[in-house]
Amino acid sequence: MHALTEEQKRRRWLALGVVSLIYVLSFFQRFAPAGIAQDLAASFQTSAASLGVLAATYFYVYTVMQIPTGILADTLGPRRILALGGLIGGAGSFLFGFAPTLDLALLGRTLIGFGVSVTFIAMLKLIAVWFEENRFATLVGVCMLIGNLGSVLAGAPLSGLAQATGWRGVFIGVGVVSLVLGALCWLIVRDSPAGATQHAAKVDRTVVLSGLLAVLKNRSTWPAALTNTGMSGAFFTFAGLWATPYLMQVHGLARPVAASHLSLWFGGFAVGCLFVGTLSDRLGRRKPVLIVASHLYLAIWLVWLSGVALPLAASYALFGLMGLATAGFSLTWACAKEVNPPLLSGMSTSVANMGGFLAGALLQPLVGWVMDLGWKGEMLAGARIYDLDTWRHGVLVVTLCAALGAIASWRIRETRCRNIWQPG
Repeated sequence: MHALTEEQKRRRWLALGVVSLIYVLSFFQRFAPAGIAQDLAASFQTSAASLGVLAATYFYVYTVMQIPTGILADTLGPRRILALGGLIGGAGSFLFGFAPTLDLALLGRTLIGFGVSVTFIAMLKLIAVWFEENRFATLVGVCMLIGNLGSVLAGAPLSGLAQATGWRGVFIGVGVVSLVLGALCWLIVRDSPAGATQHAAKVDRTVVLSGLLAVLKNRSTWPAALTNTGMSGAFFTFAGLWATPYLMQVHGLARPVAASHLSLWFGGFAVGCLFVGTLSDRLGRRKPVLIVASHLYLAIWLVWLSGVALPLAASYALFGLMGLATAGFSLTWACAKEVNPPLLSGMSTSVANMGGFLAGALLQPLVGWVMDLGWKGEMLAGARIYDLDTWRHGVLVVTLCAALGAIASWRIRETRCRNIWQPG
């Protein structure tokens, strides 16, 4: 890349700072239903299955938007899609906060999903265009650490704020923040050092489709994608909705204590994302790190499946450890990228990334449906209460998803941390 002026260097850090804040908002919106699950159930008088659908709409949209976002980032540029995303996400957050019915809340969550789904890919594009290549991985790791602060905020802080002010006010406030950040993107972010008006040539649709087909036909792509599906799918499903009610109803924890477990899981994941990649790079191996992480992750799920009573210190320790193990799935992007043509790195990482969001979209309502089958009719403050056996059935669904990730990790092709694709 050409040498940047001091003004351009200042602008790129300012732009990355704004986009990082939007990424924090993206993580917050992804996991927020878990922190207020009991409030949502009481507000809309809903079953577990309907609550699962409400939380999962975000994941449906995010899954569908993964590959189109990559194309939009190359054609419209990150500035336009981030500004538009802030506008749509803000509108969705307002609608969700004001929604008098479950249907309108669903529409609000859908708009939120559309709005924030562009953030990650646009951020990668911005880093790739504005920063030196040898800083790319470091900056992505730092941005992921910052973004994960949003998931930490969606745990205990959101739960406490929702109890103090009401959950609706929180989301109305988040809507205002989303609109402000979208406007800042338009004012500060530029698609390239040459200026905002320059953007890439239009993408040839046949090249896009043939490239995508090549990634999908590559058998080495799928173990990474399935490992991602199993590990991140279980994470999104449980952390995104069911963790707090599970800890309250099965382990008898007070809501603030249950929510703090969730924040610890997210905090462990944030720290893990920063260090797992570094460990893998230093070892010069991907596969062993993923195998260890996925099997440790599965072992902890077996503890939650048993429903065994644990001392508080032990449950905290397991949630923190589970966060570190969860971060193992961040290696699957590299595993998918390194077995496909370098020019198709965007598509290969998008394919690997889709599985977890699709699993979250499908499993959140499935867990709710399974638990509704065993519901005995018990209610507390307008929300359904489930017994231990019923919770075990729901957690079994998530545990099987985690098991998929552990099994698939054995089939990952070792790349020794470099691209090993060879033309056929």
